[in-house]
Amino acid sequence: MCLKFLLGSGFRHYPNKVLRYHKLENTCTATQLEEKMSYAIIEAGGTQLRVEPGRFYDLNHLFADPNDDYVIDKVLLVNDENQVTVGQPFVEGATVEGKILSHLRGRKIIVYKMRPKKKTRKKRGHRQELTRLLITSISMNGTAIASASEDALKTPILSTSETFAEEE
Repeated sequence: MCLKFLLGSGFRHYPNKVLRYHKLENTCTATQLEEKMSYAIIEAGGTQLRVEPGRFYDLNHLFADPNDDYVIDKVLLVNDENQVTVGQPFVEGATVEGKILSHLRGRKIIVYKMRPKKKTRKKRGHRQELTRLLITSISMNGTAIASASEDALKTPILSTSETFAEEE
């Protein structure tokens, strides 16, 4: 890590205690903190996601069969080892290729409506239809700038934005 603690930089006084606190100083550049990794921000299924090759993401239902290839051309931003390309609104010639792993349903959400003093209650449930998409590569103008390795395609990594688990 590139972080340095400064000791003895200040005191806080409380009724019976004197506590010493430490200031945190960042002593390195942004390129040292970030790993050199390519990623893209895409728009798919009505949401915007930061995607990386070799990871899978749960999106709103996409109309394609499992094990089919899926190409997303609505790419908003591409980061290729700290070289950032921002689209207005989309990046020209940028595509994200993926493979549909499965279709599943999200966690059940309970909607409960009650009117006080009226004896009126409604309880309804909802499960969102989702598609699990594995990102295989990010391309700019037909050339792949980042692609997943064969090992990553066999055992995909769970994305950090993953909030739903397959319950069955």
